[in-house]
Amino acid sequence: MERAAQGADGGAGSNSSSRSSSRATSAGSSPSCSLAGRGIAGRSAVAGFGGGGSRSSPGSVAASPSGGDGRRREPALEGVLSKYTNLLQGWQNRYFVLDFEAGLLQYFVNEPSKHQKPRGALSLSGAIVSLSDEAPHMLVVYSANGEMYKLRAADAKEKQLWVTQLRACAKYHMETNSKMMNQVEGQQKNLVHAIESLPGSGPLTALDQDLLLLKATSAATLSCLGECFNLLQQSVHQVGQASHKPVASENILGWPGPKSHSTEQLKNGTFGSLPSASANITWAILPNTAEDEQALQPEPNSDPELVLSEDEKSDTEDKEEAELGVMEDQRSVILHLISQLKLGMDLTKVVLPTFILEKRSLLEMYADFMAHPDLLLAVTAGATPEERVICFVEYYLTAFHEGRKGALAKKPYNPIIGETFHCSWEVPRDRVKPKRTAPHSPPSREHLIAGDPAESYKLRFVAEQVSHHPPISCFYCECKEKRLCINTHVWTKSKFMGMSVGVSMIGEGVLRLLEHGEEYVFTLPSAYARSILTIPWVELGGKVSINCAKTGYSATVIFHTKPFYGGKVHRVTAEVKHNPTNTIVCKVHGEWNGTLEFTYNNGETKVVDTTTLPVCPKKIRPLEKQGPMESRNLWREVTRYLRLGDIDAATEQKRRLEDKQRMEERKRENLRTPWQPKYFIQEGDGWVYFNPLWKAH
Repeated sequence: MERAAQGADGGAGSNSSSRSSSRATSAGSSPSCSLAGRGIAGRSAVAGFGGGGSRSSPGSVAASPSGGDGRRREPALEGVLSKYTNLLQGWQNRYFVLDFEAGLLQYFVNEPSKHQKPRGALSLSGAIVSLSDEAPHMLVVYSANGEMYKLRAADAKEKQLWVTQLRACAKYHMETNSKMMNQVEGQQKNLVHAIESLPGSGPLTALDQDLLLLKATSAATLSCLGECFNLLQQSVHQVGQASHKPVASENILGWPGPKSHSTEQLKNGTFGSLPSASANITWAILPNTAEDEQALQPEPNSDPELVLSEDEKSDTEDKEEAELGVMEDQRSVILHLISQLKLGMDLTKVVLPTFILEKRSLLEMYADFMAHPDLLLAVTAGATPEERVICFVEYYLTAFHEGRKGALAKKPYNPIIGETFHCSWEVPRDRVKPKRTAPHSPPSREHLIAGDPAESYKLRFVAEQVSHHPPISCFYCECKEKRLCINTHVWTKSKFMGMSVGVSMIGEGVLRLLEHGEEYVFTLPSAYARSILTIPWVELGGKVSINCAKTGYSATVIFHTKPFYGGKVHRVTAEVKHNPTNTIVCKVHGEWNGTLEFTYNNGETKVVDTTTLPVCPKKIRPLEKQGPMESRNLWREVTRYLRLGDIDAATEQKRRLEDKQRMEERKRENLRTPWQPKYFIQEGDGWVYFNPLWKAH
């Protein structure tokens, strides 16, 4: 078989030094050769391998993939090339056929077998064809899917012929795909225009549920196709870089992305009002100008320590949230919103409908992650570094259930720059103990209520919005008695993902145990709002880390998102490792809002049920004693109307608040006064509390 593949001219064999000795014929010597007819003469002139290995069909194959009647009769180019197989077999002669119409480079054992199934095929759409100096007359074809062919021609002339034709084929099919995408984009734009042109009342309106769903899904589908095309482009660039050969820019073509009527309105900030049928529920796009900086002047340079914890009372505010997706007019607004968004679009400047808001600020949500302060304070009670890192992992994994208020997908208020939130917890001293030796979780949910303040630890918390673009929140909490504190800065970055919304929590926190001289650096998972067209629900996802440089202990925590088919929701797994000895000291698996099972390296196990863990209510000052920039006081009217179910009034209050923010921002711009946070100072890429415990002691 291999002897037949070598041809009558005694072509090279299968060793590493062999290559095809075929030469381009007159018919194949140029990509723009011009023989009579449709290629029959060209093929009969080189009936066998003798005299040359590559031949080209007549006509300018680089210019057109088809014959006079619109169909290609012959392959653009075919002949013998040496293909690198592997280290053992080295270079082997194979018969290659370039199918221009299909955009495929196929190869066979020899020419007689080319009517059988090919031994291999490479898609050329988006492919990179480059020269290589690894071997004489060598070229490399990188497919966009990651496959690669290393090939050698008989001489420089034949190599250039193959390179020219392969590049022409890759360019043609990339352009064809781009044209198809543009056609689809135009059809989707016409669809959106037709739906939005419908009257606001009558038997068929622009708010018809089926039409809104069609508009939303068509936009999401188009965006998904665009993302796939962009990924193809990226892989082409990466392959081109890996080849270490410059690639002409005209060989990397692409679709510029959807520019539908709806997307352009969002980008330009000129989205019109909703049809009158849903005028009672409104939303808008904030313009991309300096006025968009949501800001109020901070309180006059007051001493941050004037926030008196003695005024704080146990929080009794109702935490229940009504479910979404049950009102048809609300669903119409969500559908209308989705139909305007582009996949991957940053939602920073998208003001979402008021009815999807939680009745709390994001700053307060961070405080609610501290609902089990006894577990946090127990970290410093650990007798060994191993016990302390495991205690912190236990606290970390149990914090998200209470902080998220279950799995309901509602969005907390976006904090305004300068907004603050203060609270504290009093934790009974007898509840703070190393959790490895603590009893199992109580069978029923309870609250940790401290009696005598002298018999409890005090944990204080302050959060502040230090930046609006990008939106950065900082929070700090400390327990002076236990010499423990946490300093965290988080940049929330939201993104539209078709039928869900993703929020990345960029930043890090540091837990400091001053008594032990240990610092635990940790990151936070991403959050996803799924099924936003029906009953939205929340899941966490991503890989986070916890590291202590001093002790050498680290933990890797993975929040698993639900697979498309089957699988459990809210799964989490973790491993705690002692890096110097490469020893895994603890493994965890379960659900972050359910049951977690800890398995220690000595064989012991412990089960923690997050739904029955005792909750320590936070203490917060009454509204009348809060400053104007404190979260609950700032959002009090919006919260009041949301509780009453008056969406119109809540939206109006929210609008007034935003208008006031812009006015204050303009004042600062006119005075050229930079924003100065009240409690946090920027250090490098992070933010640090102005008077942290580790500096005060």
